[in-house]
Amino acid sequence: MTMRTTARLFSVALLSLGLITGCASTDEADDSPSAAEAIAEAKVVNAEAKSLGYEWRDTGKIIKQAEAKLAAGDEAGALALANKAIKQANTAIAQADYENKKFLNDNAVSSVSDDSSSTRGAGDGVTSYSVVRGDNLWNISGKDEVYADPYQWPLIYKTNRDKIKDADLIYPGQVFDIDQNASASEIDAAVNHAKTRGAWSIGDTEQSDRDYLAR
Repeated sequence: MTMRTTARLFSVALLSLGLITGCASTDEADDSPSAAEAIAEAKVVNAEAKSLGYEWRDTGKIIKQAEAKLAAGDEAGALALANKAIKQANTAIAQADYENKKFLNDNAVSSVSDDSSSTRGAGDGVTSYSVVRGDNLWNISGKDEVYADPYQWPLIYKTNRDKIKDADLIYPGQVFDIDQNASASEIDAAVNHAKTRGAWSIGDTEQSDRDYLAR
């Protein structure tokens, strides 16, 4: 990640915490990038998000809209759209970084605590899992007592399709069944879907997810 991208991520975080305001002085405004520069940056940052598999569904479309406004001479409109695309792409990269760090952290500590909310079956793996705050299908699947592989999260999604409307949105208190008897082909299909799913956004059921569930 570039120094400029890191600085923008830090600024976004400060804004969200209310530590700085969104207003800039006239001198600061003079340092703002042009619409063309912002569009170029949006493309670079979004390409990074895409390479991580975390590109938001509409970011590329917003960049195209910004280019169209710039071509029509609407500098302000183009800049606003480009900045929106940059913010989305930076958020996507932050999500990827968070997921990776959380996965590494989860695997650095004991996978089963004394107050574990999971229920073990006859085998080594759990047969059910109670969602707690901060959970997502990726990190649940990565737990040693579940699948010890975050890329197998589609197995949980498919097994609990009646409880999960959006694979990117689960809630504390939900209890998911964990299929410990999936066949090799089912596991391969799940991992392949996780790696090739494409762009996603919270609150929507992606077409790629529908196709996976239909198999």
